Amino acid sequence: MPLTAADDIAELLRSSRTIAIVGASDRPDRASHGVMGFLQRHGYRVLPVNPQIAGEQVHGETVRRDLGEIGEPIDIVDIFRRPQAAGEAVDEAIAAGAKAVWLQLGIVNEEAAARAEAAGLKVVMDSCIKIEIVRLRIPAVEPAR
Repeated sequence: MPLTAADDIAELLRSSRTIAIVGASDRPDRASHGVMGFLQRHGYRVLPVNPQIAGEQVHGETVRRDLGEIGEPIDIVDIFRRPQAAGEAVDEAIAAGAKAVWLQLGIVNEEAAARAEAAGLKVVMDSCIKIEIVRLRIPAVEPAR
């Protein structure tokens, strides 16, 4: 079952330091762009992933083609993709050894969530990470070392 209890979501956010955003955008009018900046200002290390703009910079970070290019531990994979495309991102998150997947507000893919949970990942679905940080009053995190 995806995490829905406030305490469980808060613990995931407090214990995480590195977040990969699949579907990151270089366009300031896109939600993923704003969420990435918010997460960085909140102390998280945020790694953008989008094959269409790979190699470019978003908020000072180089955009990766896929999660496999990151090559370092990922706490949360935050997915900004259509529900039918979210499954591929979840499979990449499993392969990359991520600890959790977060399907943004409006993104529901029960099959992908079940695969993630079966692989031992925590899952948050149909929820905005930025809204949850504000709602749960998560303090800024100490950056990863």
